Amino acid sequence: MTCPDATGIVHAVTGVLAGIGANITESQQFSSPDSHQFFLRLSFSTPTPVTAADLEGSLSEVADRFAMEIGLQPGEKRTRTLVLVSKAAHCLNTLLFQQSAGRLPIDIVGVAGNHDVLRPLAEFHGHDFHHIPISPETKESAEAELRRLVTDLDVELIVLARYMQILSPDLCAALEGRVINIHHSFLPSFKGARPYHQAHARGVKIIGATAHYVTSDLDEGPIIEQDVARVDHDHDTADFITQGQDVEAAVLARAVRWHAEGRVLMDGHRTVVFD
Repeated sequence: MTCPDATGIVHAVTGVLAGIGANITESQQFSSPDSHQFFLRLSFSTPTPVTAADLEGSLSEVADRFAMEIGLQPGEKRTRTLVLVSKAAHCLNTLLFQQSAGRLPIDIVGVAGNHDVLRPLAEFHGHDFHHIPISPETKESAEAELRRLVTDLDVELIVLARYMQILSPDLCAALEGRVINIHHSFLPSFKGARPYHQAHARGVKIIGATAHYVTSDLDEGPIIEQDVARVDHDHDTADFITQGQDVEAAVLARAVRWHAEGRVLMDGHRTVVFD
């Protein structure tokens, strides 16, 4: 939940939960000195089953008093996820493996790509692959097909796993807060094609990756997670690419997990991440 910062918020919320016999198993909070917003994430169990509607009813008076926005989800919930890809396999492979290993609380309901090369990988893991070619002339119809998939598959989250297409502003707006992208962290220094080659040529010492929500501002959406790895003069371009891909896959998987677990809250253009 989030609301304007004030005295007594935690006491009021936990008092309601105590009143229904809830046992709090995890509690994290943050008061933003910049936006003066308060953020709270609680995990709890109840002695008998309780519905989200009943919980909302119990919390309604507190929510009104503090002007709260409250989100509730069952702890065992798995987020229905569509993964978009192009040709690079490293991020998709990590997501598929971690989901199958029970390390990501998501259900991958499909994989879609503007190229067909990753179909065997998706189908090996038992997932349908949807080939949606895109060209400047077909972009509008391709995005219409993507919207149809989102509706038909009841998609809650879209992951751009090195999907090398720019979503239109209209699609970004329609899917706000539901699309996560991953890219290398060289921006804005090394734009365009072959960024790892550019970075190697300039002798960079740190490479990294950024996972963020997608907005109509290209690669400028609210950041969820970042990480870096050190490189030096004896790494060649292939080493840069391999190490960079490892960082990208790990960062994206963490961002997807935190989103699916309800650990990411918005604070304006920034995020609060209770990891």
